[in-house]
Amino acid sequence: MSEGQPFNDLYDILHVDPGCDDRELEAAYRFLAKLYHPDRRETADSDKFNAVVEAYRALRDPDRRAEYDGQYAEHGRYRHSQRFRDNQASTPEQSAVSDAAAHARILRFLYDSRRKNAENAGVAGFYVQEMLGCTDEQFQFYRWYLLAKGYVETNEQGGLAITVDGVDRIIAESRKTVEEMRLIAQAAPSDD
Repeated sequence: MSEGQPFNDLYDILHVDPGCDDRELEAAYRFLAKLYHPDRRETADSDKFNAVVEAYRALRDPDRRAEYDGQYAEHGRYRHSQRFRDNQASTPEQSAVSDAAAHARILRFLYDSRRKNAENAGVAGFYVQEMLGCTDEQFQFYRWYLLAKGYVETNEQGGLAITVDGVDRIIAESRKTVEEMRLIAQAAPSDD
């Protein structure tokens, strides 16, 4: 980056917190790349699409992300990262993307648990909440949504377990992700 040019906030481009994990980063990338994809008539925006692709390429690589995080800190950006955790400062779109990523993480976590121990697949809610690192209120919202949709159920011991509908959702999303990644890779600018 040259002097006088504004700092390019890659986390802001992807609408994620700088402390996000790889799954949250990928979920935000997939959502935004799909939203701005040139083939999507209603919301196509090639500039935003290219910015999202480039931001994701930089942040998905651990070495490039570490280098960028150093620049990010030098520009005093970490003081702004709390806005993604503060529901009052988030836009509805940021909240929805964050919630969708949390729902997906919970379902994948419970899916893995079910695959490892199909007969006794319940996981105590506090383990799921700890995995997410969220507040009690956020976890109750996620739990309520997933129970109401029928994607999870509570077992006799009060643990959460993925249902058949939840497994079907994971499979459908996995298939969709593979197809979206193929389309995005075809439309993305080359590294040349």
